[in-house]
Amino acid sequence: MVFSDLFFIFRFLPLFLVCYFFTDNIKVKNAALIVFSLIFYSWGEPVWVVLLLISSLLDFLNGRYIAAHREEKKAINGVIASCVVDLGILAVFKYSAFAIGSLNSLLGTNIPFHEFHLPIGISFYTFQSITYVVDVYRGKQAQKNYFSYLLYLSMFFQLVAGPIVRYSDVAREINHRDSTTDDFSRGISRFVMGLGKKVLLANTCGALADSMLGSQMNSVLAAWCGVIAYSLQIYYDFSGYSDMAIGLGSMCGFHFPENFDHPYVSRSVTEFWRRWHISLGTFFRDYVYIPLGGNRKHQLMNILVVWFCTGLWHGASTNFILWGLYFAVFLILEKKYLLGFFERIPKFFSHIYLLLIVVIGWALFYFTDLSSLLNCLSVMVGNTDLPATDIYTISTLKGNMFILAAAVLLCTPLHKLVTNKLTELEKKNGACFVLSGAVRIIALLAVFALSSVMLVGDTYNPFLYYRF
Repeated sequence: MVFSDLFFIFRFLPLFLVCYFFTDNIKVKNAALIVFSLIFYSWGEPVWVVLLLISSLLDFLNGRYIAAHREEKKAINGVIASCVVDLGILAVFKYSAFAIGSLNSLLGTNIPFHEFHLPIGISFYTFQSITYVVDVYRGKQAQKNYFSYLLYLSMFFQLVAGPIVRYSDVAREINHRDSTTDDFSRGISRFVMGLGKKVLLANTCGALADSMLGSQMNSVLAAWCGVIAYSLQIYYDFSGYSDMAIGLGSMCGFHFPENFDHPYVSRSVTEFWRRWHISLGTFFRDYVYIPLGGNRKHQLMNILVVWFCTGLWHGASTNFILWGLYFAVFLILEKKYLLGFFERIPKFFSHIYLLLIVVIGWALFYFTDLSSLLNCLSVMVGNTDLPATDIYTISTLKGNMFILAAAVLLCTPLHKLVTNKLTELEKKNGACFVLSGAVRIIALLAVFALSSVMLVGDTYNPFLYYRF
């Protein structure tokens, strides 16, 4: 089950909200949230909920053990045990087939292996488990109630697609939170806008990308437009789900951290990765990069390790590792040479540089087959017999001109500027407050209605981060 699904929107979510707000008792609310989260997680593959329960129980007990022995050397044993088991489970389900397949290819062996169906959200809740036990080891308070910890780890809002929420971010709200009218209103708005991003923008851009990068890659223009469309798809797909998760959390009184901050307006790869999937970048910084030595020692090696792990986290495939190392190279170049240079040139040129690097990077991300990747890159640089343009691509661009324009504009902070301007007018004029409120409600209803209509008749509704 995913958020951009009619069953979730019109059945699961309303039923959950009725049960959740049936009482003001926080324990009953938490019980409802746990039950619905486990149902959500087990939908379609009930067996994997056992994996989640085992992982949560292990990390809860290790957290208690670490807290009890915090001043002793053996406290580290709890951290090691959790990391070994959590990462071991992740490795078995996500990487074992890739590792054995690669070994067979390199050595010419024929070691049998089974390719597991990846439990949804396993990468996200594994990282959340690791942050919990490490933070307890570093001095944070351990949770004393297993069900409160299970609630933190299993909340369906962010279990499937993040953001990666640290226990300390929501520790107080687990047992002491108020679902205010403002929070609920903001949550609905955020959820609907995230739904619109996913259904109206990501799905449309994704269909264009699949077409132009598949059988219809008939020109250099098609290759470039296909990769650019995919760049928009992956942004709206993932940021849309993050918005929906943050919105759902807000409805229930939780305040999750932001996960995206208009990354495509960046002027460097360094800035881009401070704005894209912020919670994942923060995780690797605080739990891998800094413990390895950070900027103090072996900085370049630390960057390579972090980005090798970042690529591998996204998928058990050679192209994801290449994607991670690709960005590592540019991050190293920027730290050593380019960031100072970018400060001395017009912003336009550094922004074009960033977009070019990122778009080519998404080509690495899109093609899991290396021969298809090399073919696409060859076409993009003109090393091909294909023409520069073709009729299909031009007519497709014309037919989707308005949706693509909207997708490009909404990548920028322009809508924030408009919202801030409306807020200023509201403060000065009461009539403007009523009018802008009515406009917002109408806009949200329109986005929700249009998204629902698109979901009714659209069979193309992929979720790119489902595999993570």
